[in-house]
Amino acid sequence: MRLGELIASYRPDGPAIRRPLIIAEAGVNHEGSMEIARRLIDQAAEGGADAIKFQTYKADKIASRNSPAYWDLSKEPTRSQHELFSKYDKFWKSEYEALRRHCDEAGIEFLSTPFDVESAAFLDDLMDVVKISSSDLTNLPFIEVLCGFGKPIILSTGASDLWEITQAVGTITAHGNPLALLHCVLNYPTPDEGANLGMLLDLRRRFPEALPGYSDHTVPDAEKTVLTTATLLGAQLIEKHFTHDKTLPGNDHYHAMDLADLRDIRRRIDAVLTIVGDQEKHALESEAPAREHARRSLVAARPIQAGTTISATDLTWKRPAHGISPREYSTVLGKRARVDIAEDDILQWWMLD
Repeated sequence: MRLGELIASYRPDGPAIRRPLIIAEAGVNHEGSMEIARRLIDQAAEGGADAIKFQTYKADKIASRNSPAYWDLSKEPTRSQHELFSKYDKFWKSEYEALRRHCDEAGIEFLSTPFDVESAAFLDDLMDVVKISSSDLTNLPFIEVLCGFGKPIILSTGASDLWEITQAVGTITAHGNPLALLHCVLNYPTPDEGANLGMLLDLRRRFPEALPGYSDHTVPDAEKTVLTTATLLGAQLIEKHFTHDKTLPGNDHYHAMDLADLRDIRRRIDAVLTIVGDQEKHALESEAPAREHARRSLVAARPIQAGTTISATDLTWKRPAHGISPREYSTVLGKRARVDIAEDDILQWWMLD
């Protein structure tokens, strides 16, 4: 299933938990190399991601020269946003067109977050959905432009108060765009105890028509606890930073997943969903012996002679469920015994008039 189809077909009365689509957020981890960007695409496809997402911007359009860092400087020492963005803003229209073609060949959906009107305009021809960064959640005029493309929208909600999310969602829904709303903590990296995945439940409750999802900035752990937990809380779309080499310094490498992590995430989520199983309550075929032998039947508490009107003192209930169910207790009371019934006999309908 493609992202747009998932978002447009979402219904709040559908299954609460399902196998999420995974977006491998490559961002600018290609660091200006088309060779590395293609490798990221190939590895994301190989690892089972449904889409790979880049970021499209120019430093002069996204940040002023006096924009301070807000990330962990011990991991990424660049102290100016403008300076950092200048390192990785070399790709533009022709590069993304080439990367879209490579995604088609690799069998993975292409996506890139636009950060200005110009990049949004040319990316519109390359994508079926539009991703809006947490950083642009309050940028209502830009959201209006993106809504104008008439496509499903994925909106991250990092560092946002509820009233800000409500305002952004209202802007989007007024245009009629199908919406996926991603819980996100805008902290690089986010400690596991800071993931606050309970907020995903709040977003589901307050915005029931939006497909629920999660954009993750935690460091992958061996058990992949954060992402499996997000799945169990109803995230149907998961976005996670992706790199070809987690040991590389700076940028988004240090909190990203790699190919091995991606494969493991898919395996662990699938294992958890196997345990979740059916989400409509009903008796299982495997429980048939228990239904037959562990449930109870109405049983004669004492000898009952033929012609006797059955009273409460004549009845008890015991295992197995080979006779009349105790649910029929009130129906059996007042009926007459057709035959002699011995004490401890399991009552059958043919025994009664």
